[in-house]
Amino acid sequence: MKFLELAQFFERLEGTTSRLEMFQILYELFSQADKEELGKVVYLTMGELVPSFRGLEFGVSEKLVMEALSKASGLKLSSIQKLYKEFGDVGKVALEVLKREGKGLSVSQVYEELYSIARARGTLDKVMLLINLLKALSAIEAKFAVRIIVGNLRLGVGEATIIEALALLLGDRNYRQLVERAYNLCSDLGLVAETLVHKGLEGLAEFKIQPGYPIRMALAERVADAEELIRRLGRCAIEAKYDGFRLQVHKKDKEVYIYSRNSEPMTEMFPEIKQAIMEISARELIIEGEALAVNEETGEFYPFQITIQRKRKYGVYEYSKEYPLKLFCFDLLYLDGEDYTVKPFMDRRKRLEDLITFRNTLELSDLKIVQSTKEVEEFFEDAILRGLEGIMGKRLDAPYTAGSRNFNWVKLKRSYKGQLADTLDVVIVGYFYGRGARAKLGIGTLLTAVYEPSSDTFKTLSKVGSGFTEEEWVSLKKMLDEIKLDHKHARVDSLITPDVWVEPKYVITVSADEITRSPLHTAGKVGDEPGYALRFPRAVGFVRSDKKPEDATTVEEVLRMYQLQKRVKIE
Repeated sequence: MKFLELAQFFERLEGTTSRLEMFQILYELFSQADKEELGKVVYLTMGELVPSFRGLEFGVSEKLVMEALSKASGLKLSSIQKLYKEFGDVGKVALEVLKREGKGLSVSQVYEELYSIARARGTLDKVMLLINLLKALSAIEAKFAVRIIVGNLRLGVGEATIIEALALLLGDRNYRQLVERAYNLCSDLGLVAETLVHKGLEGLAEFKIQPGYPIRMALAERVADAEELIRRLGRCAIEAKYDGFRLQVHKKDKEVYIYSRNSEPMTEMFPEIKQAIMEISARELIIEGEALAVNEETGEFYPFQITIQRKRKYGVYEYSKEYPLKLFCFDLLYLDGEDYTVKPFMDRRKRLEDLITFRNTLELSDLKIVQSTKEVEEFFEDAILRGLEGIMGKRLDAPYTAGSRNFNWVKLKRSYKGQLADTLDVVIVGYFYGRGARAKLGIGTLLTAVYEPSSDTFKTLSKVGSGFTEEEWVSLKKMLDEIKLDHKHARVDSLITPDVWVEPKYVITVSADEITRSPLHTAGKVGDEPGYALRFPRAVGFVRSDKKPEDATTVEEVLRMYQLQKRVKIE
């Protein structure tokens, strides 16, 4: 396939306002792609060269792209900068200034050039490679190539939509579960696509866990109280719920890989965990745990804000000495060639207890087998007194359901003891211009949404206009203007039209007084019935860099929280 053809498909994807049409365009694209290139096409459609957990970054700023566009087009840099100020998008600048047909490069050729740019060490080398590539591309090809390089492709194609399109390549959308299962075990849609076209149904059915490929993490449902926890699970395991950094740790021979909740590579951020895992005798291993910074003198846990500082790219070793942490291990997913995700929880736990035999950086999560409401309440109160945020309940005979949220795991948090104090993670889909004191900022309110996995769409839940400082509003506007759209995104379902639409990319955490019914919002809306909204929402912190839009609170969770809220009021 020619890269020009791929760029034309991207143009169609960018222009559509229909999620169904987006799916059809993707299916058409994947059907026409060469078998040997399908994996690359999938990666490029997601705006990357390799899955995100590989941690490959271009290291090319928009400023450097503008310099390369100046050299490739023969225009003065000041002219390029003026166009960028007008468009706010280096892709549109490239489309405007590169008036040539291009050399007809294939997808594979452009992919290799992009890969060379990402792998080049020096800034000068990167710029020279980019100039040569731009000279070989047409305007529309360059538009999307430079967007990929700066990490802002602006298509917003969701993983679920890609999975559906790949399933249809097998002849039936009902194969989605098979494709999704493979993806849940490796977090690599390019690999899944390659397996699909080369090995077909049999290859997908035989897809196995591999250390070094993160398994998509299992998620928990909410319960209102200890009574509901026992009613749903019966005799079960309950664990302390740690407010830390959830990690999945892989060991393969002498290599250790550490991944965050959304499969972000974190190995270099946690040197003490890496060292501790190396001391386990297993040759291959995948475990999950919650990392928390601990005060060694008092044994108390530091706030999450301290732990998350490990995401800094510098001073990690010094920080680990000042704020040592522990990984509270709670699940075993893979051990020396054996898939443990299919085994009952207690089998996994017992084998994990055999592995974590020393008390230092690695510890087992606090766990107790219970069968009464009283036992749950006692464990819960003890966890709260220790400064933890609540407890988890786990069905004893349940397998590990990668990438799924169900009642095999449930969470009970202190926030359910009186009012809607639990927070929600919402996606920004647009903003409104500022009024009054915020008029000078050009932004005053965000339009936010929650995720609906079944349709791979974002349903609006609330406008958010408080919780940010003036400096944060300024930063937000700059970030959002870099991803603003001319129309509502195809995956956004909204009855409200903001002043500016943006690509659903950034997640923020909000708190609210309660969840109410609202005819203005689409979250949970069915037919003529009203949807759901937040009453007096306010931001908590800034943008969540550790979460993708698909990691946001789901519509189903909102409905669940609404029911829990009603129960609390009645009680």
